[in-house]
Amino acid sequence: MKDLVNTLEEKVISLLLVMMVLLVFIEVILRFGFGTGFMWAQELTLLISAWFVLFGVSYGLKVGAHIGVDAIIKLLPHLWQRIVSSVAVVLSLAYCGLFLYGGWIYLAKMKKIGIELEDMEFPAWLAHSILFIGILFLTVRLVQLLWRIIKGERNGFPHTGEVEESMHLAEQLKHQQEEENQHQQEKK
Repeated sequence: MKDLVNTLEEKVISLLLVMMVLLVFIEVILRFGFGTGFMWAQELTLLISAWFVLFGVSYGLKVGAHIGVDAIIKLLPHLWQRIVSSVAVVLSLAYCGLFLYGGWIYLAKMKKIGIELEDMEFPAWLAHSILFIGILFLTVRLVQLLWRIIKGERNGFPHTGEVEESMHLAEQLKHQQEEENQHQQEKK
């Protein structure tokens, strides 16, 4: 079941990205190649990108794709790393709670009023529902992270080690250059 959810999540994000790129590509070809286009393309592109970003935020948290600034936290003992990270997660959950509350009110008012999108005959509340859905997914990921911190499985937010990766790549590049220089020296 967990694999199914992960696969579905990845497929939806991929599909949104492909749809957005194709729509922009087609629109550019139509506008600059044929002097025409779709009236609704810009609005749909904006909506797809919003869905892509807000749906992808929780996935980014899951896979550690967000940039982490934890230089000071790494100096703390493991217990304090977990305490500070727990406070950060709780504050993030509070933010999500405010966003969920405001999003729910916004969507309810949009539905009640019956507003449609500007360029398409489609209910605005449904198109904008990612405001609630995306933050709800993020809230679930944050609760999962908080539970892992409490259980001692994590010390903080997952993120890639940008500095370590950069240093590793720099070492690889340096090693390749040294090998090339040595190979050129041997040819002489």
